Amino acid sequence: MTSTTPDLTATTDPADTTTTATTDPTATTATDPASVPASSSSASSSASVPADSATATSEAERLRRWRLVLGGGGADGTGCELRGRDAAMDGALASLYGREEGSGGKAPGGRRAAGLGASAPGVARWLGDIRTYFPSSVVQVMQRDAIDRLGLSALLLEPEMLEAVEADVHLVGTLLSLNKVMPETTKETARAVVRKVVEQLEKKLAQRTRATLTGALDRSARISRPRHRDIDWDRTIRANLKNYLPEYRTVVPERLIGYGRAAQSVKKDVVLCIDQSGSMAASVVYASVFGAVLASMRALDTRLVVFDTAVVDLTDQLDDPVDVLFGTQLGGGTDINRALAYCQSRITRPTETVVVLISDLYEGGIRDEMLKRVAAMKASGVQFVTLLALSDEGAPAYDRDHAAALAALGAPAFACTPDLFPDVMAAAIEKRPLPIPDMAEQR
Repeated sequence: MTSTTPDLTATTDPADTTTTATTDPTATTATDPASVPASSSSASSSASVPADSATATSEAERLRRWRLVLGGGGADGTGCELRGRDAAMDGALASLYGREEGSGGKAPGGRRAAGLGASAPGVARWLGDIRTYFPSSVVQVMQRDAIDRLGLSALLLEPEMLEAVEADVHLVGTLLSLNKVMPETTKETARAVVRKVVEQLEKKLAQRTRATLTGALDRSARISRPRHRDIDWDRTIRANLKNYLPEYRTVVPERLIGYGRAAQSVKKDVVLCIDQSGSMAASVVYASVFGAVLASMRALDTRLVVFDTAVVDLTDQLDDPVDVLFGTQLGGGTDINRALAYCQSRITRPTETVVVLISDLYEGGIRDEMLKRVAAMKASGVQFVTLLALSDEGAPAYDRDHAAALAALGAPAFACTPDLFPDVMAAAIEKRPLPIPDMAEQR
């Protein structure tokens, strides 16, 4: 997966009219130059600033903007000195993306270095600064970069640090990967952070998921004597084309096909089989939330299985997705064949079952056996869906040979965003073609 650099947008007074500053030095300038956020050579160069046409062509303003874009140091060539809020923002960015002072701009080995260091108080202050200067979406990206670039994962084991961070899906993934080494004093704070993110995701995703799947379950129960509002006109017309009357230019329907109304009994079985290797962290978070939503629907019997080289059935914890997440163990190897063998053994109604495998397909088990299991499940009537990722991050790295082999079996593998997941599940329930996105567009 490729990392994302932050789109540096400063927090401004809602009453102000804003415009966007880019690397074009002739862009519209600001009434208050100190209100534009600093940037760096590693960060994105866009920022929202109040518009003021009176200074739009100011040479000093253009130099200031280039200074923010280039990140300072002897190489920027602008000769522009930052003050006030600009200097504070630039310092916060330089701590993460800039060069260390007094080291010639290089770390040992000739690499670029950053200046946060390993001081917990220093990092806590830095976290507070970026939350002051930037919106939450930018803060989340910068936190992720700090953890990846500077190795700050260990600091997340301190409750005070967890309380200072901006919680998001990626932070949850990091906390889950640290679950084994997390001290007891931190676990309650970590659970609170995870629960906050999970509740936000449920609020965002649950209503549409239930509405979409309820409609799909209703439509999947076809009846031959429907009420007028339940007639499936497309299928009815196709079924009665032989009764077309040319003189009247119409079709006389001898047989009506309609949608049934799903009763309260279980109509479909769903098995979510989730790869919990380290690269699948965001997918594990989203899948756990969706699993809890699906389990809340009485017309679905939902099973959630996570795996690495071992297989763990977390179905009995689906009433609380936070328990599900802390039941996972991110990292380790991958044995898809073993996981599918377990799922296959739990299928009792193959023609009414949807199996969703969420994995990047880097199989450490027996490849041929894995493919045979998928073929056997599909031959028995199981609707098999392969998701390379369930996240907003675009197309992931994945095993292309395995993906091609599954596609040849009629189980194409593709990356899926959380917004698309309800439509994918609805199509699988109705046994119609899946809405597969263009993988090239996801990159």
